Amino acid sequence: QVQLMESGGGSVQAGGSLRLSCAASRSWVSFNAMGWYRQPPGKQRNLVALLTREGRTNYDDAVKGRFTISRDNAKNTVYLQMNSLKPEDTAVYYCYANSGVNYWGPGTQVTVSE
Repeated sequence: QVQLMESGGGSVQAGGSLRLSCAASRSWVSFNAMGWYRQPPGKQRNLVALLTREGRTNYDDAVKGRFTISRDNAKNTVYLQMNSLKPEDTAVYYCYANSGVNYWGPGTQVTVSE
């Protein structure tokens, strides 16, 4: 059973930064991709950023240029550096991993105030 442990959420003012971390319970090599989704209040869960095993990235247009996904291979951890945060970034952020099976973290709240 794969576990994804998120950390780093919290509250910040608009224009601020946060870094989310997601530690996987097994090697990142075993995943086709790892990344982050988010679910704003009352809305669907959507992709924020994805990092493939080969190192390719994919970002939602709304976060391009502000968010950066990266990986620490030795720690089996994926990060999401979020800069220039906006109130519309407020959501529960979920870590995601795929190995042919989808895995999800429990989610971490990010709240951005005006």
